[in-house]
Amino acid sequence: MSTPLSLGIDIGGTFTDLVVHDPRDGRAVIWKESTTPDDPARGALEGTRRVLEKAGVGPEQIGRVVHATTLFTNALIERKGARTGLLTTAGFADVLEIARERKYELYDLFIEMPKPIVPRPWRREAMERVGPDGGVVNALDVEAALGEVAALVEQGIESLAVCFLHAYANPAHERAIAAAVAERFQHLSISLSSDIAPEIREYSRASTTVANAYVRPLAEAYLDRLEQALRGEGIPGGLFLMLSNGGLTHVAEARRAPVQLLESGPAAGALAGAWFGRNAGLDRVLAFDMGGTTAKLALVDDGQPLVAYGFEAAREKRFLRGSGLPIQIATVELIEIGAGGGSIAHKSDLGTLNVGPESSGAQPGPACYGRGGSDATVTDADLSLGYLNAGFFLGGAMAIDDAATAAAFDRLAVALGVDQSRAAFGVHDVVNENMAGAARVAIAERGRVPAEYALLATGGAGPVHAWHVARKLGVTRVVCPPGAGAGSTIGMLMAPARVDRVASFNVALAGADLSTADDLFTSLEKEALDVLHLTGASLGERTVQRLADMRYIGQGSEITVALPDRLDAAGVKAAFEAAYKALFARTPPGAAIQFVALRLSASAPMPGSGGGLALPRHASAAARKGTRPVFFPDVGKALPTEVWDRYALEPGVSIAGPAVFEENESTFIVGPGATARLLPDGSILAEVA
Repeated sequence: MSTPLSLGIDIGGTFTDLVVHDPRDGRAVIWKESTTPDDPARGALEGTRRVLEKAGVGPEQIGRVVHATTLFTNALIERKGARTGLLTTAGFADVLEIARERKYELYDLFIEMPKPIVPRPWRREAMERVGPDGGVVNALDVEAALGEVAALVEQGIESLAVCFLHAYANPAHERAIAAAVAERFQHLSISLSSDIAPEIREYSRASTTVANAYVRPLAEAYLDRLEQALRGEGIPGGLFLMLSNGGLTHVAEARRAPVQLLESGPAAGALAGAWFGRNAGLDRVLAFDMGGTTAKLALVDDGQPLVAYGFEAAREKRFLRGSGLPIQIATVELIEIGAGGGSIAHKSDLGTLNVGPESSGAQPGPACYGRGGSDATVTDADLSLGYLNAGFFLGGAMAIDDAATAAAFDRLAVALGVDQSRAAFGVHDVVNENMAGAARVAIAERGRVPAEYALLATGGAGPVHAWHVARKLGVTRVVCPPGAGAGSTIGMLMAPARVDRVASFNVALAGADLSTADDLFTSLEKEALDVLHLTGASLGERTVQRLADMRYIGQGSEITVALPDRLDAAGVKAAFEAAYKALFARTPPGAAIQFVALRLSASAPMPGSGGGLALPRHASAAARKGTRPVFFPDVGKALPTEVWDRYALEPGVSIAGPAVFEENESTFIVGPGATARLLPDGSILAEVA
């Protein structure tokens, strides 16, 4: 019988968060270890030893390990993946270069478009052609295609992406060449577009397949090494990976399609926001996750984060749509809204204050870490303003260099021509305004109003900034859940197993053979359940959702619609029109509707997930830790502010702001005029009348 404890490991840009959780009684222990960028697994293993020691449990008691990492995303951004080749249909070798023929900044004469992952000499063509209906126009010349692959192998490629025209409609040619290549070049990693992204749109399908091929050898080596290392530590439990869609999968599926893991860490933050929100009785939550490197926001409606079916990776300009590589996978809909605690402040060419996008990362880190960093960062600003306690950073486990912070801000203040305190608040406020501004636009694009939501903060820096970001957004309720500093890791441990699958179904609704659609859904469900079965998920409690990408005939893009249980033309039309009106307020009269693709999402609870969360508590007599001056922009000065140990507070207690609530992994700031209450689940809810 498997052991019951779960271990979560989330490798971020600055810290690696680890949580040991017992689902039987909810007891959990948290540890933050500095990320080791040269070898992320090294920091994860060191953190594993420390969190097990802190929890007082042996490695043999860990029944499963759940993991999220930014390693594959970073490989794309930094172009540190495998030497990758592309085999495509004759005449289409330049699809990656041509892209969408659209500039993301129309009037920028010096614009830099995303560079293709595969350089021109490594893009080869095969004599073959399949039509959009799946019919074979030109048969595949296998020997000629093998010759092209042989030439690529001679040039040193390690991974091959195969993306033939209209392979989403008929994958026969891709599968035939894959079998031939696998037989002749057994060392070569192969990714097929019909397996990775079987959808229309040649460029985004090719981009996704190439991205998968680019990170797949790295993923295979990393996951093998991590599995062996965990076993070497004496941990018997299986390794499960967090997917971008907010679910878990087993190692074999992660090896096959690591592109599904690109947004795994941020997705876990959104999942944590949804889980903590449900526990706090909140249906609508803005899940705000801010760590040392980045900050993200996700909208949670009715207890579930919104899911999209594509995003952009490795953007040239961080916030500009169209400046990145399109990736067609199911992903929690995330809004990148700003910088992290390690983001560097500097004087711009125009003489103004800029914060980010450069980050000090884990090495050397902010100046206050005392590891050689000399630039002023967001974390340094938060220390200077009294939001953070230098003597209680990571619960006192990490020594802070106040002198280095002061020196960094002295240099920044001189460069800007202001005093140190103004420079420090400027850094904090610029970051908050950047995040609030990006959030306003993104929320409005989704037809939502910020005031309808509560802002729920996770991540090491999230609770520090949440109050001021909420004030800028006009949000009146801010929630800091227990264990907020490791919220993403806690979210992973509560995640179900999930599989998303898609199939092309490009037909008009009028006259469509819906029995064919039903058969396709049956096939997709069988494929999804086969994957879920290998995770050990509780299939008897599974949830299966049928969706379709649909549009009006003649439109260039589509929307994803949840379909009724029973497929009939009238019901499908009603579902599509309701979804269309929710987005665009009206439907064009008399326009014909068409299907583009069918989607299936299957999820099931994981053994060891669920339960509550019970973190170690302290004696209530120690709840009030003292006071310290904290700067609040509402009054334009520092106020003497009571500091509380959040784990010594009793449920139901009510505290008037301003107030600071400390825990080992984060600090929650509440401004004047607010009332903070401790909810039954351990969350702190701060409200402004």
